[in-house]
Amino acid sequence: MCVGVPFRILSRDGLVARAVDADGREETIDLSLTGPIEPGAWCLTFLGAAREAISPEQAARTSAALAALRSAMLGGGLGDAFEDLEASGPALPPHLAAALAAGRDVA
Repeated sequence: MCVGVPFRILSRDGLVARAVDADGREETIDLSLTGPIEPGAWCLTFLGAAREAISPEQAARTSAALAALRSAMLGGGLGDAFEDLEASGPALPPHLAAALAAGRDVA
């Protein structure tokens, strides 16, 4: 399984960037899939390659979720890292919600 990790761009030279994650770990990031991302901006990376630019808020939520998962794997708690998901509950994809609203069986 591949997990996306938020990184903040520190510097960029063409399509190669130096970036830092929420834990302070620096890495070289490939920007070939996103195009240039300016220093100070956040991106979601998979295996050293940026896949999309993200907002600072999305980066913070994702970093908190990853920290909670690390904590759970070590026997700790999740804290409030998934509060936004717990508050909303599960949701059907739009096409299934429409089918259910139309009275069709979605099972």
